[in-house]
Amino acid sequence: MNKGNMNYHEKVNKDNIQKLRDLLDTLPGFCKAYFRGMSDTIASRTKIAYAYDLRVFFEFIMKNNSYCRNYAMTDLPLEILDKIGREDIEEYMEYLSLYKNSEDEDVFNDERGKSRKLASLRSFYNYYFKNELIKTNPPSLVPMPKLHEKEIIRLEPDEVAELLDRVEAGTDLTKKQLNYHNKTAVRDTALLTLLLGTGIRVSECVGLDLTDIDWNNDRIKVRRKGGYEDVVYFGSEVHDALAAYFEERKMIIPIDGHEEAFFLSMQNRRISVRAVENLVKKYASQVSLKKITPHKLRSTFGTNLYQETGDIYLVADVLGHKDVNTTRKHYAAMKDEHKRRAAKAIKLREE
Repeated sequence: MNKGNMNYHEKVNKDNIQKLRDLLDTLPGFCKAYFRGMSDTIASRTKIAYAYDLRVFFEFIMKNNSYCRNYAMTDLPLEILDKIGREDIEEYMEYLSLYKNSEDEDVFNDERGKSRKLASLRSFYNYYFKNELIKTNPPSLVPMPKLHEKEIIRLEPDEVAELLDRVEAGTDLTKKQLNYHNKTAVRDTALLTLLLGTGIRVSECVGLDLTDIDWNNDRIKVRRKGGYEDVVYFGSEVHDALAAYFEERKMIIPIDGHEEAFFLSMQNRRISVRAVENLVKKYASQVSLKKITPHKLRSTFGTNLYQETGDIYLVADVLGHKDVNTTRKHYAAMKDEHKRRAAKAIKLREE
């Protein structure tokens, strides 16, 4: 396929494939068999995350296993995996709490970071063990870190309203921010209204093309995780915000290769995930002490939809979750409501 004919998601996938190849060139040669053996249904970003995790592991092994010191990392033989025992894996898990990366920066891992890296290592070892290429499987002997339940972080209805009001008005921005705001207010309002009103992922948002919006039926076509296409409907508030930006968008001439993008940056190219993350942080910090990200706006939508409907299957379908248990885990708890009721039940003075 010609690059000029690729859509946003195809370009991202192409770049990720190249990034994975570059990463594999820094790992032991036998690692390539593991990645070739991965299912095609595993997202390219997930494969990259596994490759990064494995590089951290081999960097640790190179420093701490005397058998490895005679090798460059790329030349390590497959037999090295049988030279590593349970104690090495346990020491690696402790190492993950704090270590220096290749840029000499401190890297911290909480229980979830450690859990993901151990899961990556288990998958890696399982591939060679099940194919009878190695005799031992020490990561399977090390228990996964105990994960504490994460509190659902979301915006309250009054915070949502205040957030959108501030995006429109540019309240409490610095002089420099206000200068940008005057040029981007309509776009930013449309972007945040879309995220809050549909619960789509930030990658789905930035990947929107002009042809993905069906104005007659108030719906958009998005590319979900896993690569499949889905249709998401939106309400009148989202319609009005998108339509206002669309009028502005018609007057902008995008740079080559970005003609189809719906949301554009100030450089007239498709807006990036990082840019959306930054603008959400900028506006949300003015209305809430919570650490709000685009994913938390998705959580806000999912929680509100569940509260309004009580239908966990509907929430799963709208959010594009393949497994309803994922939805139930994140949105059915509603712990904040219980905490709020508990706080109101305590009276320190008689009225």
